[in-house]
Amino acid sequence: MSSSVDQRRPSLPGPHTPPGTDPAGSEPVRRFPRRVRDKVAGAGFLAPAVLLVGALLLVPFATTVYRSFFDDRRVSGFAGFDNYTLFLNDPVLTRSIQNTLMWVVGTVVLPLVLGLAIAVLTDGARWSRAARMVVVLPYALSGSAVAVVWNFILNTDGAANQALKAFGLDSFARGWLLEWPGNTLVMILANTWQSAGVAVILFLVGLQTIPRETIEAASLDGAAGWRQFWYVVLPQLRTVSVIVVGTSLVNGLKSFDLIWVLTQGGPGRQSETLAVSMYQETFLALHPGAGAAVAVVLTAIVLIASWLYLRRQLTPKGD
Repeated sequence: MSSSVDQRRPSLPGPHTPPGTDPAGSEPVRRFPRRVRDKVAGAGFLAPAVLLVGALLLVPFATTVYRSFFDDRRVSGFAGFDNYTLFLNDPVLTRSIQNTLMWVVGTVVLPLVLGLAIAVLTDGARWSRAARMVVVLPYALSGSAVAVVWNFILNTDGAANQALKAFGLDSFARGWLLEWPGNTLVMILANTWQSAGVAVILFLVGLQTIPRETIEAASLDGAAGWRQFWYVVLPQLRTVSVIVVGTSLVNGLKSFDLIWVLTQGGPGRQSETLAVSMYQETFLALHPGAGAAVAVVLTAIVLIASWLYLRRQLTPKGD
């Protein structure tokens, strides 16, 4: 009886049993290296996100690029780069590029400067909470709601002209949304009124993360006021500035609802940006090939502008 029990009992590894082998002396146990297992596990976790991005972003973009090389007839034929030459021959698309560049400059510079100035002026002040609420509140509104508010202000009989006439400044009253480039400029101001709030929030967070020791050391060295801000505070807000400029750049280039509600790209398609032109060509003019080309050009502008800025700002000094 005891001998049968001993035969069924598994043998324990002895002190001289080589690692990776069966204790009974049979074939070696094959195990994947830890590095391979970690890579397989990581790929398994990343696979759903990669598939989702590919299905929702990369595949539609590839389809858009493919469609941009075909004409706009019902049975589309290969058109080569004809849809892209419209940017050189069509005055509407030429003006659209000009407006887009104006939006890039305006929607990056104004929120950056205003957001930083408001954050610095309200940081630590007694009335800072009320001031932040006033500045940040428009950011909670949708672009369409902001457009309705500014349409009430900028209309020919709107609040702006009424206020000018009340103060005897009739000569300054004008159709703010009826003349180019004035209509584009006032819409950039309206967009800044909405988007400056997030810049203020980000810069306030950045100011609170600055070590107080650096400010005290600068004060002991005689740096105060503007010099202290320029040489001590501003360099430590570099990362926040990169985020503010990046988000402002993308939001400005893809701005659509504000422009559409205020002017619908008019008058005479003079205030269109590439985002509005893409909608006009694809859905209203029924030119899907041209609309796809506009979308590709807009995407290229966003990627190139973002890459140039981030490459310059995130490169370590001295490289």
